[in-house]
Amino acid sequence: MRTLQLEQSGHFKVLNLREMAFIHLDIRCLYTLLICTAFGSTLSSNAEIKVNPPQDFEIVDPGYLGYLYLQWRPPVSLDNFNKCTVEYELKYRNVDSENWRTIITKNLLYKDGFDLNKGVEAKIHALLPRQCTNGSEVQSSWSEATYWISSQGNLDTKIQDMDCVYYNWQYLLCSWKPGMGAHLDSNYSLYYWYESLDRALECIDYIQAKGKNIGCRFPYLESSDYKDFYICVNGSSESQLIRPSYFIFQLQNIVKPLPPDYLSLTMKNSEVNLKWSIPRGPIPAKCLIYEIEFTEDDTAWVTTTIENEIYITRTSNESLQLCFLVRSKMNIYCADDGIWSEWSDEQCWKGDIWKEILLFFLVPFVLVSLFVSVVTCILLYKQRNLLKMVFHTKKRRPF
Repeated sequence: MRTLQLEQSGHFKVLNLREMAFIHLDIRCLYTLLICTAFGSTLSSNAEIKVNPPQDFEIVDPGYLGYLYLQWRPPVSLDNFNKCTVEYELKYRNVDSENWRTIITKNLLYKDGFDLNKGVEAKIHALLPRQCTNGSEVQSSWSEATYWISSQGNLDTKIQDMDCVYYNWQYLLCSWKPGMGAHLDSNYSLYYWYESLDRALECIDYIQAKGKNIGCRFPYLESSDYKDFYICVNGSSESQLIRPSYFIFQLQNIVKPLPPDYLSLTMKNSEVNLKWSIPRGPIPAKCLIYEIEFTEDDTAWVTTTIENEIYITRTSNESLQLCFLVRSKMNIYCADDGIWSEWSDEQCWKGDIWKEILLFFLVPFVLVSLFVSVVTCILLYKQRNLLKMVFHTKKRRPF
């Protein structure tokens, strides 16, 4: 009985180990099954999540000479994503540009400026964020749009050499030359627009030559700084079509200041102090850079500064003449570019001026004195000879 019990006990022990092994195997299989089910469900879920591209994507020209609207409507079938905010990736460029400009937006409208001398192309697709798609971003296919201005007229009818200058940040003036292929009856008109205007305006003060418009004097442009300034110059002719020209400026980048004035040059030992006044007008002093051309006798060099004063060390204490001129331009803190002003009047210092003055007067004085002395000597010599002759004549006369 004991042996049987032992055997029975051993038998029972063996049975218990087998049961534990089967139970452990069953749990592992259950875990594997759950993971595969969840992963398969995720793959199946992601495979089923799709988003349509935006609808009615188009490029709209509101008549602002290059400032265009890119607009669209939401994709269809977004009922399953009511709690998700759909985003849009928009890419756009002028046709000949190598690089796309890219933005991510939640809006249904985007505005920007384009060069209408060239075509415009854009594309957009919808994006579903990760929190709406079980952790992976879902993208729609692309919607595309293009825009072109009708290319009427030959290229050689367009204006040439367009030049715009914003004088002293106050007065804008643009000038051009007629197209090489434009007929004699052709004339041009200028239109402009920037964001503070509700519509494009035509120039009201044309510059003319022989009855033809060759430029425009603009009126006071309120709130026009640091904005794109759009210009279109088109033309009319009874005998041909004229190709329009489009331009985009930032006015602060074409400012031409007045030249500095009231220059002063003072010297203390070998140190030279050059100073000038800030140009008159609305340009802040912090927005200007100056170029100085300094001459010491026959040696000249150029330097720049953002201050209206500079100190220079003379190369020689024997210098006879020091001169300088200054001109100004918008600096990098206020503009990306600018136009140099005209040069100021020259200011000079001359060393040993009394010597020069002395030489100036002394040389003529010496020459005059020498001339007077010679004349006097000649006269005295002649008078002496005359006296001698008179004396000898009296001596020979008999009593």
